[in-house]
Amino acid sequence: MSSPPPLSAPETDATLETRIAAAIDGKTKPLGALGAIEPLAARIAQIQGTLMPRADTCRLTIFAADHGMARAGVSAFPQDVTRQMVFNFLTGGAAANVFARSVGADVQVVDAGVAGVPIEHPDLISRRMGDGTANAIEGPAMTSAVCDAALSAGMTLGREGQVAVACFGEMGIGNTSSASLVAAKILGVPVSVLTGRGTGLDDAGLDRKRALLEQAAARTGPDLDAHTALQHFGGFEIVMMAGAMMGAAETGRIVLVDGFIASVAALAAVRIAPECRTNMVFAHQSAEAGHRRVLTALDAAPLLQLDMRLGEGTGALLAFPLVRAAADMLRDMASFESAGVSGPA
Repeated sequence: MSSPPPLSAPETDATLETRIAAAIDGKTKPLGALGAIEPLAARIAQIQGTLMPRADTCRLTIFAADHGMARAGVSAFPQDVTRQMVFNFLTGGAAANVFARSVGADVQVVDAGVAGVPIEHPDLISRRMGDGTANAIEGPAMTSAVCDAALSAGMTLGREGQVAVACFGEMGIGNTSSASLVAAKILGVPVSVLTGRGTGLDDAGLDRKRALLEQAAARTGPDLDAHTALQHFGGFEIVMMAGAMMGAAETGRIVLVDGFIASVAALAAVRIAPECRTNMVFAHQSAEAGHRRVLTALDAAPLLQLDMRLGEGTGALLAFPLVRAAADMLRDMASFESAGVSGPA
């Protein structure tokens, strides 16, 4: 028996869903025996509109930028680390680079607004929105126009290339603080319930971080739309990543969402462009305090739980082989009929 043909465009969503479910149930296995791989395969088929999906190419884009509030002491690391890590990415020495090589993914690095003089490197993509954001504790992190420009730059980057799977990572000292504030305002919850240790704060540092973020949160009302939340509290890398997720979804790519900060960018993207949620697959639940709350708001079931909290797209890269295997299963695994295997009674 030949493989099923690609799904045709005129089909209704219900027909498409029915055909995918029948194809998965007809594989040579007991019903549901592949657990979470089966709904993952179904999601990939829905994204690509075919019963013969492919997820064998992957690109990680790392957005780097600095935060004005980092100088107030919200992180255990000095702000200079953002710039230093950009060079580490470019020379292939970071965890994200190692994992990318391990799973066969490409890596590109974007300067979205690293503090200091512009970095000159032939492999760096420069989309600088400024010399780091303003201090969001004292006022808006950026203007509305700059927020729009960062979203637009991200959308353009997300649309580029031919890969099937798009992963997005970030680097920016202070960006867990920024992400906590953005999520708190979009979800209308106190920022304290979303605030974690970030890069490894001790108890005193965590108390200081919470106090500073509560001071920042008090500048606005408790509920903000996603664009306003990004403008007031986002980082250039978070805003640009949200735009990239929207752009990648527009082109029909699988958007493999990393940890807490990437999930906050995804939350903002979904609130701005709800249709992009269909293309999102959530890689893992991190150890960061607010990640579970954000995943719940997105109705997301992450593939992995490894207690990671590094960012950089590392969790997304580790989940990529599962995505690839799920697509391969639906495309290449025999059915009971094609293999001549007796199905369930």
